[in-house]
Amino acid sequence: MMRLDVQPWGESLAELVDAARAAEAAGAGVAWAPELHRSAPVTAAAIAAGTARIGVGTGIALAFARSAMLTALTAADLDELSGGRFRLGLGTGVGRLNQDWHEVPCDRPVARLRDTVAIVRAVQAGGDPIAHTGVRSISVRGWRRPYPPARATTPIYLAAVGPGLVRLAGEIADGWLSHELCPPRHLRTRIWPALAVGIDRQGRDRGRFDVVAAACCSVAADPGVARRRAANVVGFYASVRSYADMFAADGFGEVSAAASRALRAGRPADSLGDLVPGAMVDAYAIAGTPAQCAARIAEYAPLADAVKLSPPSYGLEAEEVRDAQKSLLELVGSMP
Repeated sequence: MMRLDVQPWGESLAELVDAARAAEAAGAGVAWAPELHRSAPVTAAAIAAGTARIGVGTGIALAFARSAMLTALTAADLDELSGGRFRLGLGTGVGRLNQDWHEVPCDRPVARLRDTVAIVRAVQAGGDPIAHTGVRSISVRGWRRPYPPARATTPIYLAAVGPGLVRLAGEIADGWLSHELCPPRHLRTRIWPALAVGIDRQGRDRGRFDVVAAACCSVAADPGVARRRAANVVGFYASVRSYADMFAADGFGEVSAAASRALRAGRPADSLGDLVPGAMVDAYAIAGTPAQCAARIAEYAPLADAVKLSPPSYGLEAEEVRDAQKSLLELVGSMP
């Protein structure tokens, strides 16, 4: 049976943890913590401390903005804090943000991410020395972590869009995470062909690899309200140059170009929903009545092990996000 995961929202960390508890009570499988306006590990720590059963993951933590050793130690600490419930989700981020926001290189992202995972696993495995040479390297002697781990290794999930990174996820990770706009047709035609190459390259069991799709899920009695709430999410991604080819291939290249121009002209990235037609919202988000949303979620079942659902939040007042999240969690609790 496909798992329903949640990316909880809160105006404060306390409210976010309350939402994670509500997701746990609704039967959600994992609460994922994103990294944009908050630190993903800190958010994951708050969720881990405030819940008892639900899985906890970073969805995602930036892989290059931290040293791989610090990432490994953070993952081990979070797994201990959560009692073995933690999943380390890593992503490259886009080049401009790595360089301009975090002052770190992002060249050769496939090799750099491969090295990151190798170093994380080497640190968690222990031993002396710890050494790895590549685009990212480590050389540690005379150090050993003195605390018993919750588990021997932390499951690692890689977020990936392009075929090279998707193949890498299938080859070396325990699971794959999508970005928020990943409809079933993309899973079928773009993701699974590349994942299968990576999984089969190592002779791995596909049944032991966790495929986590993601979707903005906007639930409302009025489908028009649901689409309006989700439009800014689609508009945000439409303005990001990294996704331009995806939108163009789906026939929405002109909308993507318009969103990019509006962003360069000074429009806030979370306020571009008015540029997004309803058909584009329906193409990339789950938006509608509870019955309509449940039917859309069910379309992922043959292709994914889980769907990470997030309420619409971009450009909305806090009270409206709360209402949207309440409706989403009610939907999760009502589904088998």
